[in-house]
Amino acid sequence: MFPMTSKSVATALTLYRARTLTLEQAATVGGCSTAQLEESARAFAPTPGESPADD
Repeated sequence: MFPMTSKSVATALTLYRARTLTLEQAATVGGCSTAQLEESARAFAPTPGESPADD
């Protein structure tokens, strides 16, 4: 398994949220456990009423 980095976890979260990967697959990509990925997803979840930034 690859070491967990913030970039790998961010990539895994993106793929999981886009429904490209299951939670287990995304955790493998991120180099973390499913529990760590779920914790990261909660930590970076948008707050109610928050809209994505216009880039």
